[in-house]
Amino acid sequence: MAKGPVLFEIEEEAAPRPQVADAPPVPDVLPPAPQGQAMQVAARLAARKPSLLGRLFWWLSGGLVGALVSITAWTFVTDLMARHPLLGWAMTVLIGAFVLVLTLMGLREMAAFGRLSKLDGLRHDAGQALAQEDLGAARSVTDRLVRLYQGREDTRWGRDRLKELRADQMDAEGLLHLAEAELLAPLDQAASRGVEAAARQVATVTALVPLALADVVAALSANLRMIRRVAEIYGGRSGFFGSWRLTRAVMSHLVATGAVAVGDDMLEPFLGGSILGKLSRRFGEGLVNGALTARVGVAAMEVCRPLPFAPERRPKVRGIVKRALGGLFGAKG
Repeated sequence: MAKGPVLFEIEEEAAPRPQVADAPPVPDVLPPAPQGQAMQVAARLAARKPSLLGRLFWWLSGGLVGALVSITAWTFVTDLMARHPLLGWAMTVLIGAFVLVLTLMGLREMAAFGRLSKLDGLRHDAGQALAQEDLGAARSVTDRLVRLYQGREDTRWGRDRLKELRADQMDAEGLLHLAEAELLAPLDQAASRGVEAAARQVATVTALVPLALADVVAALSANLRMIRRVAEIYGGRSGFFGSWRLTRAVMSHLVATGAVAVGDDMLEPFLGGSILGKLSRRFGEGLVNGALTARVGVAAMEVCRPLPFAPERRPKVRGIVKRALGGLFGAKG
């Protein structure tokens, strides 16, 4: 008999080899969805109000610089006139012309604030007339609206139509809606086209320019021009300070209401479904920034328009986004 360990072989069933088809799907890890950082930063920069200490600093700085410049100019001119009278008088004329230009610019800024206040007053009075169903107040608003656009050739046909049809309106709502349809409808279309152009510009710059702050600067400057253009269309042509004040009012409203938030529904009208996370980063940021610019444009139309929008006439952000960005970068509308 053999001595030593005995080996017993036990037959086991071979384990099945793993199949590729049975493997669990690889999770779809997507990069963070575009958030429109350029527009959000631009909106918060424009909406931020300076602190009391900051305003005091700028007021004192302006006064100090103005005093130093005035004293220096006066000393320079008097010394020059004592030594070279002819050159002194020439310099006096130049300084006087400069002061005159500054005065005219200040008067223009005051007139711009007056035009914006006139639009605000019309919109407020129209809202009051609608709320109280006051036909007399509505007629007064309509008369002021006609005077506002009296010298503009692009509103002549609408003014003539309003003059023909206003006698048939027996209630405030009907009269104001008639004025809105005949006078403001062409202006609404022009303002919408301006908003679409700005949205395309912001989207293109954001998508194509890789510099970190270039998209923020481009978004802010494009939105400033857009808001100023919308104000001009509705008769509230503003100067530099008026444009900045108007921009801050629009951006503050958007930030306060959360309208700068981003969602897939913003681009769904022409890209479909939840696609933001699947876009390339720059392409997606461009589209989102363009869509946020459209939101700013609609808010600017509401702020600058002399009459409040009737519910059926209020421009839809989705419609503006689709027209502005639907053909951009090959996207299908």
